[in-house]
Amino acid sequence: MTLFDGIYPFYPQLRKASVFNVSTIIVIVVFLTFACSFLLITPGIRGRARLYWTLRVLLSLIVGVVIVTVQFTGDWETGWVTANTSYKSFSQALVNVDIGLHVGLAGVNVTLMGNPVNQVNETINYNEHFDWSFSADYDHSYGEGLEKGLPNPILYVAEKFTTQSPCNLHRQYRISGHYASATLWVAFCTWLISNMLFSMPVLVYGGYMLLITGAFMIFSLISFSTVRNSPMCPIHFGTAVLHIGYGGSFWLTLVIGLLCLVAGIAVVALHYFNLDLLKTFFDLREDKAEEYQEMTQVYVNSHCGNKGLCPSQPSKLNSI
Repeated sequence: MTLFDGIYPFYPQLRKASVFNVSTIIVIVVFLTFACSFLLITPGIRGRARLYWTLRVLLSLIVGVVIVTVQFTGDWETGWVTANTSYKSFSQALVNVDIGLHVGLAGVNVTLMGNPVNQVNETINYNEHFDWSFSADYDHSYGEGLEKGLPNPILYVAEKFTTQSPCNLHRQYRISGHYASATLWVAFCTWLISNMLFSMPVLVYGGYMLLITGAFMIFSLISFSTVRNSPMCPIHFGTAVLHIGYGGSFWLTLVIGLLCLVAGIAVVALHYFNLDLLKTFFDLREDKAEEYQEMTQVYVNSHCGNKGLCPSQPSKLNSI
């Protein structure tokens, strides 16, 4: 292999880092559209019911958007390390880089950023995704990375998750991620059912479904955490070691799952101990009062007989 102006010819230059996940953006935009649509109609809701409706709808949308969004995020586990390491094969040049590992339910992202970004006549700013979902071939993605001539640190980290690696990380993460994703989709279905039940006068069953939603979210975390039962292969870059821990998506799922459990327990407890307060929060008592106030006054003539003779002025009866 020869050099051309100090650059190896088989390595593409000026690669752009993948900053945004398109699926995540689509999900957030859809839920923001629902939220904005609801906020536009809130002025038409009278009294304290406006506050109650806003609180219920926004909290419900937050739960829904988190359940769907974390399916596509890549930070269930994350780790960073700064190291001096070789950049390319057949080169003795060392570069100072930040190396990041981001594990999601459907794959792994490896980030490489130079300190500074411009080194060895190149812009070192990479974010490569390797998919291990059941419809994808991780080893094929890794092979494509070899053919494209990705930097050595990215290939070294990605190799740890191949099926041929003695670390056996691929099987552990793939299965745990699959079951975590499946339980989250079940949680999404129970969330939809709870919203339908809350729109009907069966509030306690909506609370039960909210408890089930929180339980399935916790089950997804337990499923993903099973990868910690086996020792993690060390990832060394000279004297530096890349350590990973639970990321933002994991903790966000935990918080929302606990929120669902707390809200479900509150609904069930209020149903048995303070039903009036629960009906007030869900705007059931006010609906009945409005129906009572909107009943029209009825006029009947008590003196009308069978001959059809009626006085000119009917008597007025108060509505019952």
